[in-house]
Order: sequence, then structure tokens, then C-alpha cells
Amino acid sequence: MDLAGLDTDLILTIGLVIAIFAIPAVISAFSDHRPPRAAAVAVLMAGGLIVFAFYAKPDGYTIERIPDAVARTVARVFN
Repeated sequence: MDLAGLDTDLILTIGLVIAIFAIPAVISAFSDHRPPRAAAVAVLMAGGLIVFAFYAKPDGYTIERIPDAVARTVARVFN
């Protein structure tokens, strides 16, 4: 499968945003003694997007390059 046409920075950024919103949902569900169904789905989606972005990028991502990828995506959205 050819993954060269995908915007991996955008996929990574969307996955990170979903993960950021899912963490409080998981904590809230556990503190209220509710099953974290929606939060678990969000965590799985976020993890899948992040892993897909890591594998789809030809030279991969490193921890140092993630903030640059997010900044490029945000700059592209606002310009």
C-alpha cells in the first residue's frame, strides 16, 4: 500500500488531540465508578492514529520531531 500521499503530520496531530481529550474522560469515568466506554474508544482511536502516523512516515518520528510536526500542522491550519 502506497502511503506517500498521506499527511502524517495531520494524522499525528489529530491522534494527539484525541488522546489529550480522552485522558480526562478516562479519569472521570473511573472516579465516578462508571465504565469508561466512550473514553476507551477515544483512547483506541488516538493510539491507532498515532501508531499509523509513525509507521506511515517514511523516515519515522522521534520525540524531538513531534512538536515540530504539530507546529507545522497548526501553522498550516491558521494560514
